[in-house]
This record gives sequence, C-alpha cells and structure tokens, in this order.
Amino acid sequence: MVATSANEQLKKVVIIGVGLIGGSFALALKKNSAAIHLVGLERSAASLERALVLGIIDEASTDIASALQGADLVVISAPVAQTEVILSAIYPHLEAHTIVTDTGSTKADVEVSARKALQDKIGQFVPAHPIAGRESNGPDAAIASLYQAKKLVITALPENAQSAIDLVATTWQRCGAVPHYLTPSQHDHVFAAVSHLPHLLAYALVDQITEQPQAELRFQYAASGFRDFTRIAGSSPEMWRDISLANRAALLDELTHYQAQLQRVANALKQSDGAELLAIFSNAQAARRRWIQAIESAEQPPKEGGD
Repeated sequence: MVATSANEQLKKVVIIGVGLIGGSFALALKKNSAAIHLVGLERSAASLERALVLGIIDEASTDIASALQGADLVVISAPVAQTEVILSAIYPHLEAHTIVTDTGSTKADVEVSARKALQDKIGQFVPAHPIAGRESNGPDAAIASLYQAKKLVITALPENAQSAIDLVATTWQRCGAVPHYLTPSQHDHVFAAVSHLPHLLAYALVDQITEQPQAELRFQYAASGFRDFTRIAGSSPEMWRDISLANRAALLDELTHYQAQLQRVANALKQSDGAELLAIFSNAQAARRRWIQAIESAEQPPKEGGD
C-alpha cells in the first residue's frame, strides 16, 4: 500500500545519482513544491557536494539505511549497469510504503535485475524512462525545465499496485512530463531504432573522422550539419556504453537493417542512380515532416539533446 497519495506533497524523496537526470528531477520537484525533503545519494562525493551547494538537494547522504528511512519515493538515476547493485543495496532498508522507480534507457534488463535484487518486494519497483536529456552531464547541467512536455515511459510490472503506478506517473507529471505506457520489450525495440542507434552512429562517425588522415583539417571545416548530426556524441560515453550493451540484441537488429540501407545507398552511388537516391531522400524527408507535424507540434523542440 502507498502511504502517500499521488496528489499529495511527498514528504521525502531519495535520488540516487544527482547528475543531469536526477538533478533535473530534483529541481523540478522543488520548483513545483512536489516534495518536502530531497536526499541525494551518489557514488561521487564531489557530485554530491556540488548538488548540495547548488541547492538541488536538501541533504547529502552516504548512508543508505538512514537515507531511505521514511522515504515515499526512491529514484535511481544511474547507469543501467548499476541497477542490480543499487537495488540489492537498498533492498534490506526498503520500507513497505516506499515506491522505487528508475530513469534507465533500457527496460527488459532492468526488470530482470529488479527481480533478482528485490525478490518479494518487486511490486514496489515501477520502471520508468524520461525521454529527455542534454549532451552535458553532472549536477551543473541540471535544469528544472528538462522534462517540460517530454514523454515519460512507464513499463509497469504485473506486481505493481495501481496506486504505485499512479504515484510515479503523477510525480513525473508535476515535473512537466507526459506519461506513456509500454511493455519492456516494446520499449527496448522502439528505442533501439529511434534513440540507441542514432547515438551509436553519431559516436561512430566522430570516432571514424578522428582516425582519418588530416582529421583536424576535416573538423576545421565541419559546420552546422555536422554539429547537428553529431550533437548527441557529446553525451556520457559510460552511460551509452551501458545502454548499448544492455539492449544489444535489439540494437544489433536495427544496425543490420541500417547496414542494408547503407548498402542500398552505396549501390545507387556506384551506379550513378539519381532516381534511387531521390526516392530515398524524398521518402525520408516526407516521413520526417510527418513526424514533426504529428509529434512535435505540441512539444517544445529540444535545444540540447540525448535521451
């Protein structure tokens, strides 16, 4: 049973990982008076101290037991590879009324990790993924408006009480996010295509250029098109390594399809087939315009990205 109603002010929220994502969540809660007391837990003492100095959190803690005492909500905002370790650490101190959620960019592996770590308390964990980000990291990158009009995907588990799901959804709504619901498998296949693959390609392209002769000369003449295409390569390498490995099956499937498309383009170039290139480019342009009109018309387009 959830002690705190979804519409009430949360008495205590614990945020594990007070960088961009966790820090922005904390600032949004503060801005909207959604929580009375915010406690930060962080593996980096410097980040924890910085978050305290910036007023992102009210209390910095390194003691899990005392941090979780009386907590209404625990938000895990750390690289997905750390999820099982973190959940295992909080399991002995997890009170019956406390709900736990995460911000991880993969969900099937997170569910597996949660079931191993939380066992009989699995119903208290509601997996989620806010679709927002910036290429900068750390507490200094956190902004209260990061989640405004952004999607929040919840991949609820069969064991979750509706009250627990509602608590997570409503808390994120108070940060400006718009809740959506998918299964873990649906989530991972969708985001392999529209998020994980683009990040992989951006990193690969920049890395490729650094390995080429006269790399500095090439970068010297790179302009807005290159900047826009590779912007997300400025995101956390550690985070995207973990995401890529965690969702490798779906990502490899998408990469195979992309390689086939690249071969189609290469064949058109070899054959000087302008009609084929025009068909590919025109179809892509039309699809992107439909996406912009249908999806982003009600959202503020991100000035900085990564998700």
